[in-house]
Amino acid sequence: MKHILLIGGAGYIGAVITKYLIDKNIKVRVLDNLLYDNKNVINKFLHLDDFSFVRGDLCNQSDVVSSLDGITDVIILGGLVGDPITKKYPDLNDKINDSGIKNCINTLNNKNLNKVIFVSTCSNYGLIKDDQIADEDFELKPLSLYSKAKVEIEKFILEKKNEKIDYEPVILRFATAFGSSARMRFDLTINEFIYELLKGRELVVYDPDTWRPYCHVIDFARLTSEIIINNKKNLSFEIFNAGSDKNNFTKRRIVDLIADKIKGSKIKYKEGDVDPRNYRVSFKKLESKLNFKTKYNVNDGIDELIKFIKLNKFENKSLFGNYNIDKNEK
Repeated sequence: MKHILLIGGAGYIGAVITKYLIDKNIKVRVLDNLLYDNKNVINKFLHLDDFSFVRGDLCNQSDVVSSLDGITDVIILGGLVGDPITKKYPDLNDKINDSGIKNCINTLNNKNLNKVIFVSTCSNYGLIKDDQIADEDFELKPLSLYSKAKVEIEKFILEKKNEKIDYEPVILRFATAFGSSARMRFDLTINEFIYELLKGRELVVYDPDTWRPYCHVIDFARLTSEIIINNKKNLSFEIFNAGSDKNNFTKRRIVDLIADKIKGSKIKYKEGDVDPRNYRVSFKKLESKLNFKTKYNVNDGIDELIKFIKLNKFENKSLFGNYNIDKNEK
């Protein structure tokens, strides 16, 4: 029987994967240090026989080792996630996203694991011309501390081809996530745009004609589950862009879709943001090699999020995103 360790499983995407796996009757253990005081995410699972929780730090080798007992596969979601938060805490970015994750990966060898999935990001492509579409072999041009650390970990994993490791490492470059979660984030493009417009605020959109790929959090859960539970292929050292071609969008197009559903939307466009990223991504390898297709498009997510935000209100936006870290955790 599969028993999956989610490192960072109480986060925005991790919370969705946790629920998805449990609903499929798969045993799950979460290792998380609850950096954003998000214990409520895992509280509802604590009574379940197929769920266990370790409050610990991926940077702490003993915490990682203690969480591996009986585990068959690992998904590494944890880290300091996002460009703004890593820019705000650069020393912590180095400690967690570079040396911490490297030490964590080293700890996983000789633990009788099957697959280890490292979650990277399509932000690694950085800034490319509009007429180019990035596949997995496209040149990486990371612009932020966050994406530079992701590229460094990818290289660290790939260098292990020359070492004797007893598990299959798989790298997934996630598109920008959207959708509802028990640990909600409103510092992500689609989620934030909908939140601001539903609250009746003027939405300022920088560089509206820049491209990004997007993916619903449930599709991330489906993909990671498919790789670990159902896929029998040897995927050692494979890299996949995780998302779908149909969800490559400009910010302007996303705003148009949202404004059609939220009457009276106030929008202002500006050029010259501090975040110049612009990239369209190909997800053909995911379809051809794994026969995986996403179920949810951006329009589905907009409808879902409008209902979700209206139902839950979320009055204090600062509590729902990677904005600040408890000083005691630094």
